[in-house]
Amino acid sequence: MKVIHVSAECYPAAKVGGLADVVGALPKYQTNLDYESAVIMPYYNNKYAKDAKYTSDFECEVALAENNYKAIVYKVKNSFDDLGFHLYQIKIENLLDRENVYGYQDDTERFIAFQKVVLDWILQFAKAPEIIHCHDHHTGLIPFMLTQCTKYKSMRGIPTIFTIHNAEYQGEFSFEKLSYLPEYDLEFSGILEWDYAINPMAAAIKACWRYTTVSPNYMNELPYSSTGLDWLFDTEREKSVGILNGIDTDVWNASTDTMIAKNYSAKTVEAGKKANKLVLCEKFGLDPNKPLVAFIGRLVYQKGADIMAGIFDRALDANDINGLVLGSGDPHAEFLLNELKEKYPNRYNTFIGYDEELSHLIYAGADFLIMPSRFEPCGLNQLYALRYGTIPVVRTTGGLKDTVKDIGEKGGFGIRHEHVTVDDVALAITRANKLYNDTDEFKRIRKEIMKIDNSWENSAKEYIELYNLISK
Repeated sequence: MKVIHVSAECYPAAKVGGLADVVGALPKYQTNLDYESAVIMPYYNNKYAKDAKYTSDFECEVALAENNYKAIVYKVKNSFDDLGFHLYQIKIENLLDRENVYGYQDDTERFIAFQKVVLDWILQFAKAPEIIHCHDHHTGLIPFMLTQCTKYKSMRGIPTIFTIHNAEYQGEFSFEKLSYLPEYDLEFSGILEWDYAINPMAAAIKACWRYTTVSPNYMNELPYSSTGLDWLFDTEREKSVGILNGIDTDVWNASTDTMIAKNYSAKTVEAGKKANKLVLCEKFGLDPNKPLVAFIGRLVYQKGADIMAGIFDRALDANDINGLVLGSGDPHAEFLLNELKEKYPNRYNTFIGYDEELSHLIYAGADFLIMPSRFEPCGLNQLYALRYGTIPVVRTTGGLKDTVKDIGEKGGFGIRHEHVTVDDVALAITRANKLYNDTDEFKRIRKEIMKIDNSWENSAKEYIELYNLISK
């Protein structure tokens, strides 16, 4: 079976968030199960593209109203050997060939053009793929175009899966840009419409064969809290499947990770964590003898960025701990987090920005990782933390609820809190500090969590079962 994954991100070619990690791992694990999985994504003018070697696979022109753009589909040489799957990138001059993935005023035009070229590329295949697997709203118009646009009539029988990584971002735009889409019967414009706008997320849910969420609990939450699409998710519930994300255990492996100071396994976790913590604390001027509580992620409202400084202020005041933040986003949140460095010298520090190597060192060197998310479709950071023996402190929501069991429960190994407030999160950190001081229990838990299997193997099998179900 041939599966084409379509995404705006794929690690290592381009990464903004967890979407890239998922799309960079799932196809590899499907390939290991003897399924032919490939990824097609935009070509961005970034370091990966400058270092990669390409061969041209397909060329065409793509029209957006009266404007025509030259498009080339490149195949990344040796991608199957290097990544475990074939990677293709679409370069559209003056649209996609920019450094950043998102953040441009013409993002709507960029991703509409991308999706049209994807379908033009597939249209000329000698043998069509058995599944087209679309990821998030940047690819949400593909199920609609396949089922409704005259140009792609011959491909209407190809099943489409649409995976929702984050329903908060829906890609809506005005009907004034309707002319950007290929010709279709205007009688079916209602498939595109939600709240008087074209909504790619809503269109995908309506037009795809099945849609998946990245955790079972997130699937259950969407009909009640999905930024305006609650009724749609409730109506289309029978099409939904919740499949928990996994992690690439080849990349996230403390025993082989070249980005950390000292490799270790569950058997050598004490010595390994201590060595990495020493390097990390030296780098940021922290005391390695205190428990280290870290945050890694985007500083946005979803992640609790608006109260993050208050959380660390309260927790540091109440407990003899260290705090470390790696992230960027809201400028005011960044300012408040930086200000805390003066109040808590040698106990707290920040790195504003993102650094992949540093994130690995933090997972290896921290004792606890906090994730005070208002909502979390799956969350990958808690899975990385578990893999490296770092105990997660998370809010009870979405995939965090699916993957972290509180130490107050039988077999618990993490710490959960119910509310996104300074008081509730700080209290959870106080519980973490108490666990740290129960030395035997703390050591037992972090040794055990490194053995938890959160790999993609089981999840990849679930996707394949879904593919087989709808392709019969």
